[in-house]
Amino acid sequence: MAAVLRAGLDGSPPSLPTQHWRILRALLACRTPALGGHRYRCQECGQTHFVPHSCRNRHCPLCQGQAAREWLDQQQRALLPVPYFHVVFTLPHVLNPLIRQNQRALYTLLFQVVSQTLLQFGQNRWGVQLGVTAVLHTWSQTLLDHYHLHCIVTGGGLSRDNSRWVSAPAHYLFPVAALSKVYRGKFLSGLEKLYAGGKLQFKGQLAGLAAPNPFGQLLRQAAQHPWVVYAKQPFAGPLQVLTYLSRYTHRVAISPRRLLALDSQHQTVTFAWRDYADGSKRKTMTLPVGEFLRRFCLHLLPERMVKIRHYGLLGNRQRHERVARARELLVQAGLGSPSLPPSAPPPGPVCPFCGSEQLQLIQIVEPIRPAIVDSS
Repeated sequence: MAAVLRAGLDGSPPSLPTQHWRILRALLACRTPALGGHRYRCQECGQTHFVPHSCRNRHCPLCQGQAAREWLDQQQRALLPVPYFHVVFTLPHVLNPLIRQNQRALYTLLFQVVSQTLLQFGQNRWGVQLGVTAVLHTWSQTLLDHYHLHCIVTGGGLSRDNSRWVSAPAHYLFPVAALSKVYRGKFLSGLEKLYAGGKLQFKGQLAGLAAPNPFGQLLRQAAQHPWVVYAKQPFAGPLQVLTYLSRYTHRVAISPRRLLALDSQHQTVTFAWRDYADGSKRKTMTLPVGEFLRRFCLHLLPERMVKIRHYGLLGNRQRHERVARARELLVQAGLGSPSLPPSAPPPGPVCPFCGSEQLQLIQIVEPIRPAIVDSS
């Protein structure tokens, strides 16, 4: 990945926001001597080796595996012995140019609208407070912008007075057509309020949308068709949820294993992708490195923008108390299941020569030069 990014930045580097430069520099420095590291001696075979530091940037495909494991250790305590449902809310592509210029405002609106829609349905249908975990994804398989939220929803929730756990049907949560209608109405209403409050930007090619008539036309165009809400098969239980979350929550726009070739002579990069419109067939795509870099940067999040959020009984305020109460009620109702297995300790460093874990730290290597590392 670093080689592809470096190729895209060599020569005539593109004009990028300062925040994007900080992220790209962190990714380029990841696991190189530029960030320093530790030198170990193996007490079994006597060999020494150097372990470079990671950038720990949330956009870095090399670092997200460890970040996902750490996050999962924290989330295990909140998982309940109930079915979980997977619902995906997608924004129409006609709004993509507006979202690109207003990422923070419209990502925030998307989280608000989706969480309000799901919690409202839970209250209206069963009189309960659901638990919702929402994960923002902004990309398609070809790295174009495709804005959507993946939501993991508890199969039921706490009653208003916290005296009962009310279960949802095992294989059905809400009608997606009704979810889509409410979701669309709430988002377009929120978009109108942002526009009326002067909180949207219209730069460059979007300058014409700043006038009321063109903006209203955009909203009418977005409202013409049903918005895509997709309910996937429910998870069998918390263990299956953990398996899913472990490979999905910290995913970045493209993983290193999808990168197939970098042609330095022709300045192109080839990567694998799945065409879901063609039976999920695996295909390849070749792009100029500059275009690849442009597409990759579409998915760099605004600084301190939180992309994983919890709502309802999983919301941060009184979360532990609500989850403990829900677990107590489930046990009383005979709906409890065996507890989740304890999380495995994080793997420690091993000798690359013999595989031994008997390592002795012999040197802390300082960074070669100051590196801009952004963990946002």
